[in-house]
Amino acid sequence: MKRLGTGIGWRPEIADAVEAMPGIEWVEAVAENLCPGHLPESLLRLRERGVTVVPHGVSLGLGGADRPAEDRLTALAERAQTLGSPLVTEHIAFVRAGGPLTASPLLEAGHLLPVPRTRDALDVLCENVRIAQAALPVPLAVENIAALIAWPGEELTEGQFLYELADRTGVRLLIDVANLHTNHVNRGEDPAKALAELPVEAIAYVHVAGGFERDGVWHDSHAHPVPRPVLDILTDLASRVTPPGVLLERDDNFPEAGELAGELEAIRGALKRAGTPQAQASEADTPRTPADEAPDSPGPDSAPAPARQRLALAQAALLSALVAGTPVPEGFDRVRLGVQSRALGAKRADVVAKVAPELPEILGTGYRPAFLAYAHGHPMSDGYRHDALDFAAHLLLGGQPEDTETRRRLREWWLDRSGPAPRSQRPTARLARATRRVLLRR
Repeated sequence: MKRLGTGIGWRPEIADAVEAMPGIEWVEAVAENLCPGHLPESLLRLRERGVTVVPHGVSLGLGGADRPAEDRLTALAERAQTLGSPLVTEHIAFVRAGGPLTASPLLEAGHLLPVPRTRDALDVLCENVRIAQAALPVPLAVENIAALIAWPGEELTEGQFLYELADRTGVRLLIDVANLHTNHVNRGEDPAKALAELPVEAIAYVHVAGGFERDGVWHDSHAHPVPRPVLDILTDLASRVTPPGVLLERDDNFPEAGELAGELEAIRGALKRAGTPQAQASEADTPRTPADEAPDSPGPDSAPAPARQRLALAQAALLSALVAGTPVPEGFDRVRLGVQSRALGAKRADVVAKVAPELPEILGTGYRPAFLAYAHGHPMSDGYRHDALDFAAHLLLGGQPEDTETRRRLREWWLDRSGPAPRSQRPTARLARATRRVLLRR
């Protein structure tokens, strides 16, 4: 595995700071936010300097019951090729549920949700990973996620689940030590035990991030400083094996460049405290591991259709309870599901505000309460851009906002963005549109 070194998550809000920061050997960028034909100038300059750029996917849903969508895999492959990346990464999570396998509407979570650590889920995940590996031009690494909730009836620990995944598919692992801390607080899982069970030789790189605790629940916010317990887990991991790369993630509430540099220095310090890793070896004399070579084809390990359907029904019931208010499936903690549901709504409101910044500008302080009220009864069935349009249409159809000028501005915004192209401002074009709407009503 190529050595990456110390890196930071590239985000447009901190692009200038990242470029000016000394000691940055690589960056990671959210794949879905990149357009291969129009890469940000900042990323192009970094690449020209020899900085490695790794695309990090968030929407593939490898842990979902459906096979990965071809268009999403094609898009991820294009980004890897355009960036000249040595690998691409995604998550062990499901992000949507429902659809043909359950004969129910397709629902989008808008966030990463945990897969049950069961044999059915593992079989499906392994097959989905193999499909992705076959479609990508570079190796794939998958990340363990943070969770507020636990599935009932799990059959494997996190470490066992990840070991079997790597063993059966040859996939690399992206280990997020902040997520191990989150699962320690929220689910009582021992991070040291998880690390002991991992195939550490399969690690591609490591994520480090911050969060906060509220009412006994740890929220993996990526918007707060990295706490000491997370750095301690990093030290524990680095005492077992030298990770090829370590990356600081920050997605919001961005601090000054000096504070980011300080967090990177704290990460380097945590690595130094580890001393000489017990499992350290040079690339030349490292023995072959399960992750060294993926199988050429799914073979007899393919997930049987009944496993996909059982997983589909379970995930659809959980997601529906979280975003559509249907009954909580048996065995789940109702309080924790309530926390997760509110977190999903808040996340959705935040992302829509970023995707469509005009909405909070137009609606002012009324944006957030109006969106949360809308989200409670209107699950997301497509991406965030469609969600923003649907929210605006919902308000307008309900005669909202009450202020005439605000409603006019919202209507103009919606009309500009709901068609295939922005509306022309020429009087003749506007008259033709108005005439067409009248004729359609008739």
